[in-house]
Amino acid sequence: MSSGDSKTIASRRKAEVKRLLNQLGQKIYEDLENEMFPEVTLASRSVSNIVYDEQLKQYVLGPAKTRRSAHNIKHIRSFTQLIWLASFVNRLVETSKTSTLRDVFYSSQAYGVEFNDQSESDEIITDLEVLLSKAREDFNVYPEERSAIFGDLTIEYTVPGYEGRRLNLASHPDGYLIGPSLSTAEFVDTSAEMVIAVEKGGLFTRFVEENVHKRYKALIVDTAGQPPRSTRYMLKRLNAELKLPVYILADGDVYGEHIAMVIVSGSVGAAHLRDLTVPDAKWIGVWGTDIVKYRLPSDPLSEVDVKRIYELKKDPRYAKGIWQRELDVFLKIKRKSELEAFAKYGLTTIVDKYLPEKLQEAKSL
Repeated sequence: MSSGDSKTIASRRKAEVKRLLNQLGQKIYEDLENEMFPEVTLASRSVSNIVYDEQLKQYVLGPAKTRRSAHNIKHIRSFTQLIWLASFVNRLVETSKTSTLRDVFYSSQAYGVEFNDQSESDEIITDLEVLLSKAREDFNVYPEERSAIFGDLTIEYTVPGYEGRRLNLASHPDGYLIGPSLSTAEFVDTSAEMVIAVEKGGLFTRFVEENVHKRYKALIVDTAGQPPRSTRYMLKRLNAELKLPVYILADGDVYGEHIAMVIVSGSVGAAHLRDLTVPDAKWIGVWGTDIVKYRLPSDPLSEVDVKRIYELKKDPRYAKGIWQRELDVFLKIKRKSELEAFAKYGLTTIVDKYLPEKLQEAKSL
């Protein structure tokens, strides 16, 4: 993708968000001018309205709708919060400023639109996402959490004050945080042929030290556990725009398997969004079968682990292939292991032996 194409896409996204926000504001004004109580209608986020879409291979919101009206005294608080938030993010987009979720919580107090706590303001942000069918990142609102990326990828910043500046992501051994400026940067050039997403910061550092980016022509992404949405969006972009296959390494337990699934097919909490999944990403380990095959140090499953496995076995996303097979293996061996367990055989074993074998195995998945 050329620099000009990236800039066009970025400007179109900004223009589309501004159009939707202006459209919402116009509707509120028209209701008031017509002496009507303003109201909005949005898709319901109730559990009963979250359904699995076989074609998209992810959860989506169903047809049920909910209404917020200034006419209903029970709705006035949430309705006012929602409209204030729309005004707030409109200013962010207009001025090309960013805000954290925490900033939103405190900024509301200056306008007398207070939230009981941040969880309440986070919920209203999600309501605005649903209402406009856009992600909070499109509103320039980001969480505090960050993960990192390292490898031969030259990017060009688009954020104000840094437009046109270029940076190669292999120029710092600690990698670069996947924050707002990096998430929105243009991809200029890369020699990478794949992306390896790893759950642990320690393994990320090990891969950098062992030159995995050169040996395997890979971009390395530290997901920092279950990846924040900015990281999932970055993985989506790398896959869609640069056509790079994505491979996922996580701990050998039910939670590691779920981290991989979130990258592949999203999460229930983001059922209203479409641009956060990499459907053809491949989970290459650590599998339950790997614990046995490589004789990894392991720990017994807890009752909570077992309960979680049975929960996921009911989830349609885990119904087939390695997903169901490995859940069954975890139950059978009643053990779990970590990525770091390979260190028993030497600090570089995971890079020298395990990784090439799993990448080869992935070709048959």
